[in-house]
Amino acid sequence: MLNASVLQRLAIATASTALALVVGLVVVAAAGYDPIDFIANVFEGAFGDDAAVSRTLKFTTIFILTGVAVAIAFRAGVFNIGVQGQFVVGGFATVMSILWLAPFLPENAVGGVGLIVLGTLAGIVAGGAYAALPGVLKAYGGANEIITTIMLNFIAVGVVGWLVEGPLRGEGNRAPNTERIPEYVEFPSIVYDSPDFSVVGLAVALAVVVIVAVVVARTRFGYDMVTSGHQESAATYSGVDAKRTIVTTMAFSGMVAGVAGAVFAIMIQGYYSDPSGVGTYGFDAIAVSLLAANNPVGVVPAGLLFGGLDSAGAHIGLNSDVPVQLIDGIVGLVVLFVSAPELFRMAAARTGLGGDDR
Repeated sequence: MLNASVLQRLAIATASTALALVVGLVVVAAAGYDPIDFIANVFEGAFGDDAAVSRTLKFTTIFILTGVAVAIAFRAGVFNIGVQGQFVVGGFATVMSILWLAPFLPENAVGGVGLIVLGTLAGIVAGGAYAALPGVLKAYGGANEIITTIMLNFIAVGVVGWLVEGPLRGEGNRAPNTERIPEYVEFPSIVYDSPDFSVVGLAVALAVVVIVAVVVARTRFGYDMVTSGHQESAATYSGVDAKRTIVTTMAFSGMVAGVAGAVFAIMIQGYYSDPSGVGTYGFDAIAVSLLAANNPVGVVPAGLLFGGLDSAGAHIGLNSDVPVQLIDGIVGLVVLFVSAPELFRMAAARTGLGGDDR
């Protein structure tokens, strides 16, 4: 695995996914359900009609963005396990900035576009700043970024949850939600007539993939980023400020997570609620990135797979007597089977284990 190319790692991830699905079908049969009907329901729930496709693409959009956020850090040898917290902070900053700025802009399409841009920028800044904090602690304080990012996840959820529960709860709301953003602040419905999915959101995600892929592979910053994470001494010898690059790498990762939070808040929710119930997109993104061998372009099909599984789970839960927990179990198997080879590879590379003589 240490010497595996990107294509070989993608092949291993694909084979692992297929094997996880096979094992999942065996579990379904052992539970007393027809595996053929189950897999048919999975495909119907993911791609059966326009509603299923739009639901799949909705989840895929968020998984692509959060997966790219994780991939940026992982490619640079930094473990950003805090994408969930950065996603929450970015989405919350987007909603609040839109609500605060709405009175100063016209209540029409032009004002809506302006608020979307400003809200997204606020989400990018908030997500980047929240990710830069563990980067600073790692680069200048020697703190383990895995521990600090995990802790910051809980802090983000707790603080934002308290804010929407109390001081920033919308007036008259029985549920812990902020006020709803204005109706004219929305992505237009193109192709699919869905209230919580727009092709514009998917286009934003794909544009981010292209930008990140170019930055990582074609720019000096991308080269310095990867070198600083994997070979800090070599980076320093070549004149790169490795510590500063680690901080900017984490900030870059968090900025993409902030975009994910902004798209989620504008396209799907339209307000912000208790983040403990918004979904574990940032955590699932770790598996998405590992499935893609931490390649930003490979995150697109990986995100589509996880988006399809989430969509199928929603469909099965409403239209079948098969417990939705079986879908969760299959997703867990995919995560386990895909993560194990990559985690062993990353651990070996980080600790110096393995090599040509093994």
